[in-house]
Amino acid sequence: MIDLRGITQIYKGPKGPVEALRGIDLKIGAGEVFGIIGRSGAGKSSLVRVINLLNRPTAGEVIVAGRDLTKLNDAELRDARREIGMVFQHFNLLSSRTVYDNAALPLELAGLSKDAIKKRIDPLLELVGLQELADRYPAQISGGQKQRVGIARALASNPKVLLSDEATSALDPETTRSILDLLRKVNNELGVTVVLITHQMQVIKQIADRVAVIEAGKIVEMGRVIDVFTRPQEAITKSLIDEIVPQELPASVLTHVRDLTARASSQGVAGRLWRLSYSGTMAYQPILSQLIRQYELDLSILHGQVDEIQGQTFGSLAVFASGEAQRLDATVAELRAQDVLVNEVTLEA
Repeated sequence: MIDLRGITQIYKGPKGPVEALRGIDLKIGAGEVFGIIGRSGAGKSSLVRVINLLNRPTAGEVIVAGRDLTKLNDAELRDARREIGMVFQHFNLLSSRTVYDNAALPLELAGLSKDAIKKRIDPLLELVGLQELADRYPAQISGGQKQRVGIARALASNPKVLLSDEATSALDPETTRSILDLLRKVNNELGVTVVLITHQMQVIKQIADRVAVIEAGKIVEMGRVIDVFTRPQEAITKSLIDEIVPQELPASVLTHVRDLTARASSQGVAGRLWRLSYSGTMAYQPILSQLIRQYELDLSILHGQVDEIQGQTFGSLAVFASGEAQRLDATVAELRAQDVLVNEVTLEA
C-alpha cells in the first residue's frame, strides 16, 4: 500500500541545511496498523507528512496505492490525497460548524450533494459513536469527542490510508485507549491502512502490528511489535520500551544481587544475573522449575513483569542463579534452545 524509497528531506535552517530524513526506505502493507515511534526531533512527523506530500521530499519516491505521488501534477495529487485521510493532535475543528458539518466538510468541498453527504456522514458518526451529538459545536464536546470528529472527517472521503500524527498526545490515558480502540475498529471494519506517529510505546503496544523506530532521521529498528518489545536491538528502542518494560533494575534489587553474589562465592559456586525475555505460549511453560531440578541450581526471581500485546503474552524476568559454572552454562543453552532470550548482566564494581 505504501512504499517509500530513498526518502531524504532537507530543510533550510538558521545555521545551514537541516537533514530531517536521511535515505529512508519503508514498506507498509495494505490493511496494516503500522507505528512509527521516536523522540521529539527524530523526524517522525516529517516522515508521516511525506506520505501525503504535505512535505515534498528533497529526494526519493513516495508510492501509495501504486502511484508515485512525487510525479503527479497538482490535479492528480489532489485526487490522490482523497485516498489518504489524516488525524491531527490538535483536532483542527471549525468552531462555527457542528459535529456533523465538521465531519462533512471534505465532501462539501468536493461538491457532493446534501443527500450524498448525509448518506456518507451518518454511518461515520455512528461508527465513531457521535450520532447523538451531531448538532453540537466543538465547544460543547470533550477532547476525546473532538478527536472522534477528526477521525470521522478524515474518513469522509473513503480513504485507503489513515495517517495519525500524535492523535492521542493531548488526551488523558483513558481517552487515549478509547481512541486507539476506535482506530483499530476502523482498521478492522473498513480495511483502512493506519499509520500511527507517536512518541509513546504504550500506543504502539495497544494497537500496532509492526513498528519502525526512527532516530536522527533514520529508521534504526523495525519489526513485529512483539519481536521489538522482547528483543530490542538499539539503545533508543530499549529506552522507549523502558516506559512499559523497565530495562534497568532498581537499586534495591542490585544491592540484593551483590549480597547473593558474595554468598555464592563464599559457598564456592558461581553466581549469575540473567535478564530473560519470552513471548507466546512460552510464558506458561514451567521451564525454570524444570531446569532448577535438572541442573540442581538455586534460583531467585528478583524482578519481573508479564504483559500482553494484542492477545500475545510477553514477559521479562530478572533472576539470580547459583551453582556449578558448567551447569549454569548448560541452563543458558537450554533456555536459548527454547527461544528464551537470555542476557547476562554484569554489575559494575
